[in-house]
Amino acid sequence: MGKGESLVEEKEISQAVISRLPRYLRYLDDLKNEGIERISSKELSNRMHVTASQIRQDFNNFGGFGQQGYGYNVNYLYNEISKILGLNKTHNFIIVGAGNLGRALGGYLNFERRGFYFLGMFDINPERVGTKIRDVSVMHVDELQDFVKKNNVDIAVLTLPKNSAVEVADVLVSCGVKAIWNFAHVDLNVPEDVIVENVHLSDSLMKLSYNLNCHEILKED
Repeated sequence: MGKGESLVEEKEISQAVISRLPRYLRYLDDLKNEGIERISSKELSNRMHVTASQIRQDFNNFGGFGQQGYGYNVNYLYNEISKILGLNKTHNFIIVGAGNLGRALGGYLNFERRGFYFLGMFDINPERVGTKIRDVSVMHVDELQDFVKKNNVDIAVLTLPKNSAVEVADVLVSCGVKAIWNFAHVDLNVPEDVIVENVHLSDSLMKLSYNLNCHEILKED
């Protein structure tokens, strides 16, 4: 077991810190591609436009990872954060809802690079059933329960109307799915042992609108 993994088990890390880890990973991936082997917190700070102290505080939650006078080994740090995020394992996922968003997510090849494997897609619309996303055929939602029971599905992605999402989530939970990536505009009522990550696109857009409005007001002042 890696240093980062044991520390995560021993202490509860704030969601604010966890939410920043994928961004660190993206920048570290860029550094690896550039052939950079080590970087200081100050250099990483300049790239990410966050304070060096914030970076050190975040990494100290997992043991620090750096050496004084040396900085961070980019490859080691990338691997440790990957482990913390569970990316050293593979995860199988399905998508329920074969509309534009569902099909776009199903066609996103970078998921496999991170260890997320697209097993199946489901829809109720007869015009969509039987079509393909890459090499995956869209199945009728009536086949969902049987498919989940026969395959090792870790994550279900919901890209369907909110009324349907509630019903489908209940089916998924009854089949043992423990993680749901929810794009439907509804909060799901699921057992405590089921993890839900909500992505409400309109909420994000309204937040952007608020910040744009504040910026315009400041310019007027």
